[in-house]
Amino acid sequence: MGQCILGIESSCDETAAAVYGPGGLVSNVVASQLAAHAVFGGVVPELASRMHLEALLPVVRAALADAGLTAGELAGVAVAHGPGLVGSLLVGVCAAKALALANDLPLYGINHLEGHLYSNYLEPPAPPLPHLTLIASGGHSDLILVRDHGHYEVLGRARDDAAGEAFDKVGRLLGLPYPGGPRLDQLAEQGDPQAFAFPRAWLDGSPEFSFSGLKTAVVRVCEELGAVGVADRLADLCASFRQAVVEVLVRKSLGAAREQGVGHLAVCGGVAASVGLRRALQEATVAAGLTLSLPPLRYCTDNAAMIACAGYHRSQRGGPDALTLGVASGLPLPAPGAWAGREVA
Repeated sequence: MGQCILGIESSCDETAAAVYGPGGLVSNVVASQLAAHAVFGGVVPELASRMHLEALLPVVRAALADAGLTAGELAGVAVAHGPGLVGSLLVGVCAAKALALANDLPLYGINHLEGHLYSNYLEPPAPPLPHLTLIASGGHSDLILVRDHGHYEVLGRARDDAAGEAFDKVGRLLGLPYPGGPRLDQLAEQGDPQAFAFPRAWLDGSPEFSFSGLKTAVVRVCEELGAVGVADRLADLCASFRQAVVEVLVRKSLGAAREQGVGHLAVCGGVAASVGLRRALQEATVAAGLTLSLPPLRYCTDNAAMIACAGYHRSQRGGPDALTLGVASGLPLPAPGAWAGREVA
């Protein structure tokens, strides 16, 4: 167990800790704040920070206990330090620094999006290198060329609303309970995806995404239908909206993979839990002759397992961060070669 890395994740509304080692994931504990924020219809940053403060140490203790380890037996501590809510990130980073300092352990600052990339490494088989990854989460719709561990190239991202944001905002518009995205996906299974002709923003073949116009189109249809009409056509609205999002995500991902000459597509992030997206990707990649990685549903949303996994791979290839590690609400993925630029601790 001497090579195990503790991962800490507190970027938004889940307080999580996990232990990952040479044999894979050893423990994974998540404390969700979903019920607390549902009252307000969205995440309240100050409330999230305070709840992280209350939950973090019990969650870390539980992850270590499940792994049968003490903090001093770890090989390092990895923590998400951005992007995310600054107050929430500070709770996790300060705790990680304290653990690292008190136990003379290396500290690894992990980009939250980089963590999502590693959700596909938590269970075998691992994606072959190089491969293309679609990150489809609440705030991100990004196409990343993963050339090697720590070597990423951003090909395209969302110009406005990301897919997850669009799912949640349309869910709220349709009167679905928070978070609206998962419930919208469930209702879409019962509806007709061709019932409403919602637009697709293709952006002239660009690998970037835009879903704000689609969201506006749903608003206009709802205004025309009225409250009773929306209630009567709810499943069809959900199915037609989801189809428009999924079609764009799938076609742009396959197009980027073809353009880059890679034969494998990996998908991660909260939207990767969508039944419709997973089904469409499985069908499309088979038809295109590509292989596909999809994380298990429990690793699609925010968790510390992916942070611990990313930290473990970083520890095998590059050195730690200083205890001056900061947090950032917006944080680009590490530049190609950034891991190799550090000496291994």
